[in-house]
Amino acid sequence: MTYSRYVALGDSQTEGLGDGDDVRGHRGWAHRLAEHLSRANPELLYANLAVRGRQASQIRDEQLPVALELRPDLATVMAGMNDVIRSGFDAAAVVDAVEDMFAALTGAGAHVVTVTFPDIGKIAPLARPLVPRLLDYNSRVREAAARHGVTLIDTYPLPYITDARMWSVDRLHASPEGHTRFAAAVAHALELPDSDDTWMAPLPPLAAPSAWRAAATEARWLATFLGPWLARRLRGRSSGDGRTAKRPLLTPMIGGDQSISGTSG
Repeated sequence: MTYSRYVALGDSQTEGLGDGDDVRGHRGWAHRLAEHLSRANPELLYANLAVRGRQASQIRDEQLPVALELRPDLATVMAGMNDVIRSGFDAAAVVDAVEDMFAALTGAGAHVVTVTFPDIGKIAPLARPLVPRLLDYNSRVREAAARHGVTLIDTYPLPYITDARMWSVDRLHASPEGHTRFAAAVAHALELPDSDDTWMAPLPPLAAPSAWRAAATEARWLATFLGPWLARRLRGRSSGDGRTAKRPLLTPMIGGDQSISGTSG
């Protein structure tokens, strides 16, 4: 089938961080998916309500009411990672918020797509203590998706998903390659024209870095990304403070429109 009204809900991954910048705009997998959808239906309308830093309950409370007013026939929900990496994580409460979105959107007639998260311990070794949380979250999301007939992109079992080339240098957001592949995964799951399973193909082998280079990379990541993130947490701040959705209204892609700036920030 073709879709006419696509609404994306989520946090920084759906906003598109890692695929562009705050000056030129962030493209991201949801925009790439909308481009694919528009090739099947040039009259497609697309809205992206995602805002970086948002937790699952915030996405439900802030974005879901807007999404329902837009009456989508296709919606994507990517939420929960900002909860997993924070203290006080409660998997049941987080997935309850996600399931509220599944129930409301499917109840309104939308086809909903969601995702499990990859092994973050293989992407950022310092995050290994969080893997049990991630496994709990993923298990609950699989069950919730099944209850509501939600299409699930199960990334956790795919070895290549944790390849460094799939992630930007901050290790929190997908790289352009990662965003491209995830958009292709959703297109394939939706059986869109010109979609296939090549998104699952392993990346070419990459030579292992020397011990010195690996250590230098870790030190640079700690100073450049983990340190500032921890500082924001200590101040009770979020990267999304003061930001709004980059594409809050359903607007046409207009013959492959590449506009990605929207109203964010």
